[in-house]
Amino acid sequence: MTRPDRLIYMANQIASFFAAQPGDAAEGVAAHIRSFWDPGMRTEIRAWGTSGGEGLSPVALEAVGRLKDAPAR
Repeated sequence: MTRPDRLIYMANQIASFFAAQPGDAAEGVAAHIRSFWDPGMRTEIRAWGTSGGEGLSPVALEAVGRLKDAPAR
């Protein structure tokens, strides 16, 4: 599995978890990525989302789009 494939897989797994929880699933995913992914991983998944986000679930793609709006925590 290539690094982008792995990041896509991870983002989709996180999205699956948050989709089953109450509240804003995309914000939950974005908060998790901001908190637990290193800057290089965040940069790579943001670039992937900007280029179309192929393979990302709708929730994961929305979350990735929100990453550019807030700094890492």
